[in-house]
Amino acid sequence: MNTPKQRVTVLGSTGSVGVSTLDVIARHPERFEVFALSAATRVDEMLAQCAQFSPQFVVMASAPHAEQLAEKLKRNGLKTRVLMGADAVENIASHEDVDAVMAAIVGAAGLGPCLAAARAGKRLLLANKEALVVGGELFMRTVREGGATLLPIDSEHSAIFQSLPEDPSTWARRIDKIILTASGGPFRTRAPDTLGAVTPEQACAHPNWVMGRKISVDSATMMNKALEVIEARHLFGVSPEQIEVVIHPQSVVHSMVQFTDASVIAQLGTPDMRVPIAVGLAWPERIESGAARLDFRQMASLTFDAPDAALFPGLGLAWHALRAAPGTTAVLNAANEVAVEAFLDRRLRFDRIHAVNMETLETVTPSKPASLADLLALDASARAAANAAALRFAA
Repeated sequence: MNTPKQRVTVLGSTGSVGVSTLDVIARHPERFEVFALSAATRVDEMLAQCAQFSPQFVVMASAPHAEQLAEKLKRNGLKTRVLMGADAVENIASHEDVDAVMAAIVGAAGLGPCLAAARAGKRLLLANKEALVVGGELFMRTVREGGATLLPIDSEHSAIFQSLPEDPSTWARRIDKIILTASGGPFRTRAPDTLGAVTPEQACAHPNWVMGRKISVDSATMMNKALEVIEARHLFGVSPEQIEVVIHPQSVVHSMVQFTDASVIAQLGTPDMRVPIAVGLAWPERIESGAARLDFRQMASLTFDAPDAALFPGLGLAWHALRAAPGTTAVLNAANEVAVEAFLDRRLRFDRIHAVNMETLETVTPSKPASLADLLALDASARAAANAAALRFAA
């Protein structure tokens, strides 16, 4: 008997994770079909995706981009319906005809659709760090109450997930420590006092991974790893003290779990996001991802080092925020988004991203957020404080 195809919504389909997701889906037309796509501004890329995958719906962020896409679809004889705005993104994430949602929208803007998919009980493939960093316990509670299946797509969290027993009820008594690996980005051997001269082009030139500009900068500062520490705390139910970060420049070991008997299980693979995406789409089965196979005979060495606190001062903010008042992680995320944007716009020096984040944490004191509205209000307050700090630290 034929198994029905899994109908997938891809949020952020024109970004690097979205493109990789569609690549995996295209390799398995007998298993998956694209139900809906969303993007911010990339009209021509979305047009090409509609031509290839024929989704029922597409959502663009603004009316002008939606109108441009609708006209181009009509001109090309394509029947996909074009919608616009945040409400429409939440609708395609929670639609009754959707089985799985790839949440690959970058930033806090992805929180609303993630919550909508969780409430609707979807298989939620989470590539959006901010759903956990900003949403925290509110998001995890929504996942539980909605009966959603939450599958991490970040390579590190997917590696941890793959290294753990399938029964989450056993994790607490088995896990001694979670070890997140980090490439160290493009500046891991650079002198800290030279970071003020770093350009956006240099910060976005990651040595191992192909990623968007924002996450590439986060990798260069290791703020991406700080956010991943926060994610791991919520995903796997461990204390902040049970999470460790090590520099692993080869990006072969994607993360590890040390168990209470002192054994360590790690997940290895080539640095290709299609691997964790394939895991999420097919779990608990395995499917072809398109990634290259590891050849252990070609590996000269695998090395691991402690992060340099002087080179990566932002990393320690993860543990600071987790120990602080509820909502502090949301403040940190908002501050970092503002600071990175200012750096990419050449309004802020690279070495002052951390200064903006620190000042924002000192300025904004959160009260415990109890709803999405509370989180969005806290996010707005933190962004205002971060923008003021960025002006003071302007390049």
